[in-house]
Amino acid sequence: MAAEHGAIGVAPVSLDEVRLWRDMHRLEMACQVTKDSVPGRPGWTQEYLLTLDGAPVGYGSVASAGPWQGEPTVIEIYVAPPHRQRLLDLYAAFLRVSAAVKVEVQSNDTLAAILLHRHCVEVASEAILFHDRFVTALSVAGATMRQATAEEEPEATPEQLRWRGVVEIDDQVAGTGGVLFHYNRPYGDIYMAVNEGFRRRGVGSFLVQELKRWCYQAGHIPAARCNVDNLASQRTLQKAGFVPCGHVLVGRVAASG
Repeated sequence: MAAEHGAIGVAPVSLDEVRLWRDMHRLEMACQVTKDSVPGRPGWTQEYLLTLDGAPVGYGSVASAGPWQGEPTVIEIYVAPPHRQRLLDLYAAFLRVSAAVKVEVQSNDTLAAILLHRHCVEVASEAILFHDRFVTALSVAGATMRQATAEEEPEATPEQLRWRGVVEIDDQVAGTGGVLFHYNRPYGDIYMAVNEGFRRRGVGSFLVQELKRWCYQAGHIPAARCNVDNLASQRTLQKAGFVPCGHVLVGRVAASG
């Protein structure tokens, strides 16, 4: 076994100082990153540069505002491949310096999941993540899909309105949904809701299918997530061609770190 060398450093830095590291993280993830927009919100996160003998090898991000107010929470962590022999030591030092008390990451982020399961207790899933894997040709008798109007979505900007959809059956609104782009492009987060009188007729899956089509036509990649207890929505997403690909996991940092 090779000897481990290099003094570990963990220092708070600005978001600009880790932008290229974040790009490397996104590139390796190659999927929707659900917390991607959080560091861009002024005052919401503190970024840390990880070093070995003074040379940068990665970064971490800790959220402490919004839902994480009063509970500093690791939401991003990345170490470049040539330095992963020191991965566990870097993670332990990062937790000590950042004083994070929780970790909230995706299970399909392998490096972050290692940190979570190595240092946390009370680990639980907050959502199931889905990626698109199948083309479907679903139809519902009498159903048509159109873009929502400004009257129906008065708070939406013109760009947001472009991604709001409505399914009608016999001139009645059967369901609504849309695509959000507040995560890392080109990934778009699909959401939907079906009105009470039109449920159990395949409207939700048809709506998701058509929103997927909108995404691809505009050069985007559809993605989705769902509460772990919402079995109906999980089935709807799978019927429309989505497949589970991970979890949003949260855990509390153990007292020993």
